[in-house]
Amino acid sequence: MFYDAHTINQELLSFIDESPVSFFAVRNMSRRLEEAGFTRLLETESWQLQPGRAYYVTRNDSAIIAFRLPEGAPTGFQIMASHADSPVFRIKTNAEITVNNAYVKLNVERYGGMLCAPWMDRPLSVAGRVMVQEDGATKTRLVNIDRDLLMIPNLAIHMDRTANDGHKFNAQVDMLPLFAQVSDAKDRFLSLIAQAAGTSSENILDTDLYLYNRMKGTFYGIDNEFIADSQLDDLQCAFSSLRGILDAAPSSAVAMHCVFDNEEVGSGTKQGADGTFLQDTMARIREALGIGRQAFLSLLASSFMVSADNAHSVHPNFPDKADPTNRPVMNKGIVIKYSANQKYTTDAVSGALMRMICRKAGVPYQTFANRSDLAGGSTLGNISQAHVSVNTVDIGLPQLAMHSPYETAGAKDTAYLAEEARVFFSSAVKADGRGNYQLL
Repeated sequence: MFYDAHTINQELLSFIDESPVSFFAVRNMSRRLEEAGFTRLLETESWQLQPGRAYYVTRNDSAIIAFRLPEGAPTGFQIMASHADSPVFRIKTNAEITVNNAYVKLNVERYGGMLCAPWMDRPLSVAGRVMVQEDGATKTRLVNIDRDLLMIPNLAIHMDRTANDGHKFNAQVDMLPLFAQVSDAKDRFLSLIAQAAGTSSENILDTDLYLYNRMKGTFYGIDNEFIADSQLDDLQCAFSSLRGILDAAPSSAVAMHCVFDNEEVGSGTKQGADGTFLQDTMARIREALGIGRQAFLSLLASSFMVSADNAHSVHPNFPDKADPTNRPVMNKGIVIKYSANQKYTTDAVSGALMRMICRKAGVPYQTFANRSDLAGGSTLGNISQAHVSVNTVDIGLPQLAMHSPYETAGAKDTAYLAEEARVFFSSAVKADGRGNYQLL
């Protein structure tokens, strides 16, 4: 194994704690790529690419694609795709709400399908993007109020005796965080954000701000066999993919590390998998390398995508929620995900290729399918296929409490996926067009 499990999880937890929202995750990945010699490209400029060099490009400050070109003519594309967003609360414009002339709470709305209860009674804060008017232009500032700032208080059991019998949460009533005691000062929230952005409230034109959980990541279990943190879905996969491309050996294929945004709300944005970010990037690589359309389509036939988004582990308290025969557990390796309705794109071809990659990497793998009487979720693999059609497998790492602000995963599995990603990016797929494939 190329990676030590404890060390790489310490790096993962630090990465997550430094990345409270997708804007920071992309900024932190950009920094690591530049430290490794990747050159930044801008979508507003023409690209001059050189064989053997590595590059990256961002879109909307919340999605990123990094790629390494082979020394010779490419034989295909090796793409690993994940996402940087997680279910969270977005802070609405005109956020302050005064209650009983005593308290100020913030007006928020749900982003994605979250578990609401775990957000309550824990320290929260605010991070995101601020658009500032400066020198006649609009400029971006990332802000993170790096202290315990807010809390969503539960209603006492004395006032809701049925609280433990199941509670239906009303996002407009139950989930608004307490911010301040009423004072004579006005617009204190906007003033706080302006101070963090290094500007005045009058210069703020608009914001994309979100709540985030302040609890730091940790190891637990008698042998520290589990990790817990926010955003393991899907920063555990995004981080592993990043480590893989940074540590990979050059191959004959173009290695592409892709992290999209807005997967939790359907991916239908310019920076999501249902946008054209990947398609546009590949088109510009093709043009910069002088690859004709016929040759490019041939390259797609020998390309492979790994759609990496975490999977459900068998739950210790609810084992019957898992499929009878496909029952992944934490610390047992990468999960290959199957769905008859193609919510996961895995088929016999892509499943076989993924198993070959895992065997080449020397990492364990297991399989997941939903119970036939339970509707499952979807991810970005099948959505991306509408824009760039290549053989695609859906995988993930097994976890518990998916879409909670504090999730659990296996400490061994991060190293397994990083190793798979390193070997994947160091490899290439050769197709003969007759249903036969070779892993090089």
